[in-house]
Amino acid sequence: MSEIRKKIWPEYFDAIQKGEKKFELRLADFDLKAGDMLILEEFDPKTKKYTGRKITKKCSKVFKLDVSKFYTPKQLETNGLYVIELG
Repeated sequence: MSEIRKKIWPEYFDAIQKGEKKFELRLADFDLKAGDMLILEEFDPKTKKYTGRKITKKCSKVFKLDVSKFYTPKQLETNGLYVIELG
């Protein structure tokens, strides 16, 4: 089990803290596997500073996608992506 620290913006930090957001979308530029602990450190993009608030979450499942198999860069730029939690 590893601990990985990542920045998170205030609105997403708050949604996770309230239990409204139960997923995370990240660039896969680091190693991550199920069981790892993700330490999300709140970072204010306006002040460019950490706030000092942190949340630690265990990664229960990790899926890595190559979106270039499904979409062109122009489609991604124009439309963005949805992350959908199925219930």
